[in-house]
Amino acid sequence: MSRIGRRPIAIPASVDLAVEPGNAVRVKGPKGELSSSFDRDLKLIREDGTLLVERPDNEREHRSLHGLTRTLIANMVIGVTDGYKRDLEIQGVGYRAAMDGTTLVLTVGYSHPVRMVPPAGISYTLENPTRLSVNGIDKQLVGEEAARIRRVRPPEPYKGKGIRYAGEQIRRKAGKAGKAK
Repeated sequence: MSRIGRRPIAIPASVDLAVEPGNAVRVKGPKGELSSSFDRDLKLIREDGTLLVERPDNEREHRSLHGLTRTLIANMVIGVTDGYKRDLEIQGVGYRAAMDGTTLVLTVGYSHPVRMVPPAGISYTLENPTRLSVNGIDKQLVGEEAARIRRVRPPEPYKGKGIRYAGEQIRRKAGKAGKAK
């Protein structure tokens, strides 16, 4: 049996979790509301402050969905209580970010500034012109938006200029001078 799938999901008192017919789960908390539907074969059992995900048998499909379903529901609970945050760093001479209302304006070496409008449920915060973070309650949406921002100018391997995740290590290349040695 899946070790991850067996673990119960703790539901805080501030969270309202409802399992609707057809295995649709709606989670409501202090930061917002999320809903998603899961495989009908899996059983979602609500017991005093916890939620258990059980699979009907050991078929390959049910085994693969068991841990996934548990993790997705746990991520929904964490999202509505604490939220998710992904930090990005901008490196390069003259590279910077600015906020224009809710729109993110990136100046990253193009002939024009790149304007990015956040999707619903996502917000940007700027700590300084070279550090920004993507915030939201949906873990997948936060990660997708951070990747979309990084795609504007991914870090290049020679000087390391570009937009990278905080703490990301970029493999550097030697360049022309390094090849001659």
